[in-house]
Amino acid sequence: MGDEPFTERTPRIVNAAKLHRAAARKKAGRFLAEGSNAVSSALRYGDVVEVYLTERGLDAVGAEFDTLTGTDDRGVRVHLITDRAAAALSESVTPTGIFALCRHQLVDLSEALVGDLVAVPVETAEPGNAGALVRVADATGAGSVIFAGSTVDPQGGKAVRASAGSLFHLPVARHTGVAEVIDLLHERGYTVLATSGDGDISLDTAAVSQDGEPALLGQRIAWLFGNEAHGLGDWQDLADVRVSIPMRGAAESLNLVTAAAICLYETARVARGA
Repeated sequence: MGDEPFTERTPRIVNAAKLHRAAARKKAGRFLAEGSNAVSSALRYGDVVEVYLTERGLDAVGAEFDTLTGTDDRGVRVHLITDRAAAALSESVTPTGIFALCRHQLVDLSEALVGDLVAVPVETAEPGNAGALVRVADATGAGSVIFAGSTVDPQGGKAVRASAGSLFHLPVARHTGVAEVIDLLHERGYTVLATSGDGDISLDTAAVSQDGEPALLGQRIAWLFGNEAHGLGDWQDLADVRVSIPMRGAAESLNLVTAAAICLYETARVARGA
């Protein structure tokens, strides 16, 4: 680490700050991860180019940081930066002062079709929801996440931070063709389920065996989760079964991340029992 900290005018910081824009991330093939959880996971499982730390950020990670970077073995360059430089790099009101410049993390669609449980958020618009959904998928043991349709970039700053490092733990893909994604899921042997307020069956029913047949959730499952504002719309018609989450209180609906957490957790629970 050099003696003079990088400022907001240092070319490296200026170029890194441009990665707030999706077009710049796509052109450079790089993105920023912010926060100790995200940076730690990026260093362990991702492809990090270099790390930027404020004095406060360096104090926060302390001796642990030397262990995580393994600078002698991996050659990850660490740069001290000013608070103003951190403000330029952050999309948060209160920057953490801990950043990693990472190479492109997303995988091709075919590489994301792994495991017996796949989460497919469709036309997700909110970065925080995108990141949180990746985190939920990771926590419930899903094999991958595929963002389908016109979606927010899961490598954007807010999405990466909301994933709390999970973006680096499992394959995440992004594909604009929703029908193409569903067709490929069918080809690979997945039963495609869609969340719906007026589903064909309830999640409770899908979790138990019927007439001697295995529970629906015990199969190889891909879940479609709809847009925050208008749900899945006509895309739910391409699913094999539409499933509703029983509402036992007075609430009329659940937000995207909560619905996904319930469906993925219940599917994983049934699979473990099977």
